[in-house]
Amino acid sequence: MKNLPIRTSLALSLCVMGCMMVDAGQTDSSSEGFIPLKPEGIKNLGIEYAVVERKDFESTIFAIGHIREIPQNHSVLSSRISGRIIKVNAFEGDMVKKGDVVVQVESRQPGSPPPVIDLRAPRDGLIVASHIRLGEPVEPEKELLDIMNLTEVWATAQVPEDVISKIKPGTKAHIRIPALGGTIIDGELLRFQPKANQEGGTIGAIFKVPNNGNLLRPGMRAEFSIVTSSRENVMAVPREALQGDAAHRVVYVKHLEIPHAFTRLPVQTGEKNDRYVEIISGLFPGDEVVTAGSYALSFASGSGLSLKDALDAAHGHEHNADGSEMNEAQKQSAPDSETTHQHAESSALVLFLSASTIVLLVLLITSGIRNSRRNKDTQPTNL
Repeated sequence: MKNLPIRTSLALSLCVMGCMMVDAGQTDSSSEGFIPLKPEGIKNLGIEYAVVERKDFESTIFAIGHIREIPQNHSVLSSRISGRIIKVNAFEGDMVKKGDVVVQVESRQPGSPPPVIDLRAPRDGLIVASHIRLGEPVEPEKELLDIMNLTEVWATAQVPEDVISKIKPGTKAHIRIPALGGTIIDGELLRFQPKANQEGGTIGAIFKVPNNGNLLRPGMRAEFSIVTSSRENVMAVPREALQGDAAHRVVYVKHLEIPHAFTRLPVQTGEKNDRYVEIISGLFPGDEVVTAGSYALSFASGSGLSLKDALDAAHGHEHNADGSEMNEAQKQSAPDSETTHQHAESSALVLFLSASTIVLLVLLITSGIRNSRRNKDTQPTNL
């Protein structure tokens, strides 16, 4: 501002002071941790809830594996005579019942017409492989169809050797199948495979799994949460409800009184497993925590409504800024909101004018000093 004209300097100074006053007069209308939303905001974020409750909390070990067939549930269809295929009634991928005629073979024995033999399915199941074509010659040693009963399957997890001592036959596991959209199926440990994987340092743990609807197929990837222990009466929330970094964990709780509003609460966490996180402090049974949409909610700006205003509207009477009820003494001492607002505006205006006057005075003094020096320098020197 040294080389600018007086009027320009004054205008800039007044503008800066005005901006400072406006910023200083702005306050956050929402209380810390209080997030009000509009109904459409709830829908846009896809908010879902889970009730906080005490439950059995399981400690688990994570492992990766695959779905396998049970060997004794695999059958092969073959012919007892030599001949050729004249009819095929079922193909790879078809489900068959025990006794269904799936193939017809024309015998090589003489006859007019030659004898025809019906080949029937030896069991209920899925045709997983077909080795025949219409008109193809067959011999008794040839495998025609592979039929697999998939009502139960094996799920084999590759478990690190150092945790084998923590599990034994009968141990439960929650098995997640990515190919089925993350469906979780419970299985029970039957036994370990006879050999360990020396390169990976793991050993196969075989779990028996029900296969309702025959949706599980051999070769599908499986993710295992193997249960090693369980504790009763532990307060826990779904893992997706937890937000924040490791040092500052928070959850978003549905407000008990104000619709479409949430409270951001810090919590102390304990152990976690594949589905839940133990809550040591910060929540109470019956609280409704946000699960789906909790991450997006941490970035939501809210509707701008303060906790006090929301509670005043919900209850029809005055509240303090922290949401507590106003007693009679507080109501009497509390200034009228309009008067308070006018007083705040007046105070801001007085402060602004005072600051502007000081700036103007400083500029005028500075200008006078400069003019005095300039006049002195331009006066002729008397010889």
